[in-house]
Amino acid sequence: MKKRKNLKRVLVVLLLVFVVMQFFRIDKSHPKLKKRQDFIVMTKPPADVEKLLRSACYDCHSFETEYPWYSNVAPVSWFLQDHIDEGREHLNFSVWGTYKKKKQNHKLHECAEEVEEKEMPLDSYTWTHGDAKLSSNDQKKLAEWFEGEMDVKNISDED
Repeated sequence: MKKRKNLKRVLVVLLLVFVVMQFFRIDKSHPKLKKRQDFIVMTKPPADVEKLLRSACYDCHSFETEYPWYSNVAPVSWFLQDHIDEGREHLNFSVWGTYKKKKQNHKLHECAEEVEEKEMPLDSYTWTHGDAKLSSNDQKKLAEWFEGEMDVKNISDED
């Protein structure tokens, strides 16, 4: 009987902790976009490549994140926001125009590598976003397009 009471107390405490966690919301606001600095606006990819970029990359690597319903539930929301913040820190397509040419080329090369090596998009993302799964053909197309966008002739050590 005592074990049952202890278990009930533990469950009540866990429920209370869970409820209190819901008051600590993530910030879902988007910074004001300067469209002329956006990667897709600047590079004008073919429609099929743009679709791949938007479905597989932009949620975590731009200010155009579309938050799913479960982003309202802590602690999942905290993990999600941390993931998005980290993605934007590594690469943010919304501020592409602020990157120097050397950095742009480096990021394009990294993008091609990540896609070719199936490191991106992350499995944890594609589990809940089926449209972000890239077929072998999609991976090849996207990687080749990234590499084709590199501008090696306009790089100087000062960039």
